[in-house]
Amino acid sequence: MPDEPPAERIRVLLADDQALLRSAFRVLVNSEPDMTVVGEAADGAEAVELARRHLPDVVLMDIRMPGTDGLAATRAICSDPALSEVRVVMLTTFEVDEYVVQSLRAGASGFLGKGAEPEELLSAIRITRAGESLLSPAATKGLIAKFLAQGDPAPYGEDEDRAATRLGALTGREREVLVQVAGGLSNDEIGERLAVSPLTVKTHVNRAMAKLSARDRAQLVVIAYESGLVRPRAE
Repeated sequence: MPDEPPAERIRVLLADDQALLRSAFRVLVNSEPDMTVVGEAADGAEAVELARRHLPDVVLMDIRMPGTDGLAATRAICSDPALSEVRVVMLTTFEVDEYVVQSLRAGASGFLGKGAEPEELLSAIRITRAGESLLSPAATKGLIAKFLAQGDPAPYGEDEDRAATRLGALTGREREVLVQVAGGLSNDEIGERLAVSPLTVKTHVNRAMAKLSARDRAQLVVIAYESGLVRPRAE
């Protein structure tokens, strides 16, 4: 019986201005049999250049870097049609950071604190590559709601009325699922709550993403808040 071909490794690009931190991330990522580091960038401009050159699956992007910062780099990567399959995970020193929400609006798939445990970092890479969301319910309620409630510009340059109009393409069930996604629930959890199978939930999520031109579940969360479908709760 012939051996099965090895699974394709997850291609990771590191973007951080601290060489020591990049080195630590490189050793950690390359120690995993299903991952490999394809490039390292010391600033946002270099990250964009390397993303276009190497087409990584996941970019670990520091938010604060000299010159072109991680926010601008994320916008450039996520707005480039040639990089539509590239996912960005923002790295931040502070888990509650206004730039995190701006990054999500720019297209990032989630965020991770630099103090995360090694296994958390590796898990984040795998989750992001699989197309899932890194936004936990706590992050969604405590961070997204807080900053979107401040009335900053909508992610697509729309006011709330126009953003809400975009939801008109969704079916009633897709709206229900979107509300649950905005609460940070997984497909299994949504399925339990709505009494449908996780596969059915996944179908609704994918259709909602297609209709709303959302890159991933993180973008669905932002759209749900920006459109007014989900309202931030007062603390």
